Amino acid sequence: MAGAAGQRLGREFRWLWTSYAVSVCGTRLAFDALPLIAVLVLDVGPAEVSALAATGLAVGAAVAVPLGPWMEFRRKRPVMIGTDLLRAGALLTVPAAYALDLLSFPQLLLVSVVVAAADITFGAASGAFLKSLLPPEHLLAANGRFEATNWTATMLGPPLGGAAIGLLGPVVTLVTDAVSYLLSATALRAIGDTERPVQRPSKRPAHPGEAPADGTPPEPAAPRLRARDLLDGWRYILTSPALRPLFLNTILVNGLIMATAPLLLVLMVGELGFTPWQYGLAFALPCVGGLIGSRLARRLVARHGQHRVLLATGALRACWPVGLAFIHPGTTGLVLVMAVELGLITCMGVFNPVMATYRLDETPPDRVARTLSAWSVTSKLTIAALTALWGLLAAVTGPRTAVAAAGALMLATPLLLPRHRPAQPSPEDHEAELKG
Repeated sequence: MAGAAGQRLGREFRWLWTSYAVSVCGTRLAFDALPLIAVLVLDVGPAEVSALAATGLAVGAAVAVPLGPWMEFRRKRPVMIGTDLLRAGALLTVPAAYALDLLSFPQLLLVSVVVAAADITFGAASGAFLKSLLPPEHLLAANGRFEATNWTATMLGPPLGGAAIGLLGPVVTLVTDAVSYLLSATALRAIGDTERPVQRPSKRPAHPGEAPADGTPPEPAAPRLRARDLLDGWRYILTSPALRPLFLNTILVNGLIMATAPLLLVLMVGELGFTPWQYGLAFALPCVGGLIGSRLARRLVARHGQHRVLLATGALRACWPVGLAFIHPGTTGLVLVMAVELGLITCMGVFNPVMATYRLDETPPDRVARTLSAWSVTSKLTIAALTALWGLLAAVTGPRTAVAAAGALMLATPLLLPRHRPAQPSPEDHEAELKG
């Protein structure tokens, strides 16, 4: 069925999907590889591990800020290939330094920053490329395939990666991740050079003599990046009645979910006595819900409409995390975690591709890269800030209370969802609004 869907979406999409699949499989296989290497090889403590996670997110996001405006009017496929090669090169420095007994904590920090910035840039470029590659009616099907692939890799990757580290050593999964980026770049090259850069809107008609003899519009020179361009993505999101509430909702929900992840590890393994394999199982098996949700997304939208499905699943996904405050020891406690995670991930499996499609639908082609980059930068910075804040809260109140507080706050997040899909203003109206 997946192959048939890829066939219907065209050869270029199949290669794009292949690129995504090998890349995400490598990333999930190397899940938490840098913190594990820091602990197992460099023997660092909890403060250094937290600093590694926070620095990669925060500094990487800051580095990526100018990259969204920079690539908006450039071809996206070369940017994607370049970021794949950059991530592969950065990751391969770690096993090389390990083999030469030169590995250091500052090197791990630098690698985490480079990878985080490249992740943001690749994600923005790939979203813009997808919008230019497929007609609007096929975007939900494509995003559903990406979502299903992501949850499959999330379900299988971390357990296999942990086993590989136990058998072959601490850096083997990083090598695999680096190879996956090289394979991703190879798949992107196979798409072929058919992409045309997005044209910058202009009120002046092109001079007739500027067009080639075959009638093809000339490729514009890449505009010079200005300081005010750095905020274009946020400016567009926050002035869009359709995107602003969705942006605030997803940023807060994702931040709260990720902020409680280390607290759940401490609570389950440290206080309640669950073994590491039980902890891994509790979060791996429910990923099947992501597969189910991603397969249901198109059918639900066809039956109930995009906006109604977005509202319903966006509200439902906020109802589950508060249940994690009631974790208790033993089999029933493990089953409780699995049930909560299954419900949450199933709702996310529907919501995520519908949200991604809605976001592309509501973003003009000449603003996609900037919008997606700003969205991802904000998400990573919010996750870093909330993770630090919830760590402090857990230190004062205990991990269970902090998890319960995050779950209670999540219950209010559906209020931020867009209640009605507003009519989009014309490009000229929105340009005037942004300037004035």
